[in-house]
Amino acid sequence: MKRAPLLVLAGIAAGFLGVLGFHTRPAALTLPGAEANGGNPGGTPAATRSAGPSAGPGTIRSALGPSEQFGYGVLDVKVTVSGTRITAVSVPTLQVAELTSQQICQQAIPLLTSEVLTAQSASIDGVSGATFTSEAYAQSLQAALDALHVK
Repeated sequence: MKRAPLLVLAGIAAGFLGVLGFHTRPAALTLPGAEANGGNPGGTPAATRSAGPSAGPGTIRSALGPSEQFGYGVLDVKVTVSGTRITAVSVPTLQVAELTSQQICQQAIPLLTSEVLTAQSASIDGVSGATFTSEAYAQSLQAALDALHVK
């Protein structure tokens, strides 16, 4: 009978060590239109031009906004413009910590992208239930548009 408290303490210690040793790894989520090896390790907007140095009406340019941390992960936004018109928006990097966050992002990001293409700016409404995702998306998008000198 004197071994019972010892076994209980050993069980508590083993459980405690198990919890301390538990590590989670953020799951990478790839959305339709996301680039396989995208990302922006420097955290600064990267702009590229595909046609000449001037930003004429037919010039197609792209920029990658900085990686933005939000409540449940990290994302960055890539925007492509033709002249001053936004023609494409994607999320090359999206890493979230849990399944629920993945599901929220899978629903919110297409809505945000649609709003950007309709509004033709980063002045968009957030998605209800995805406030942190919406804010990070808008911040990265605005930085990419600023790098391209688009409103």
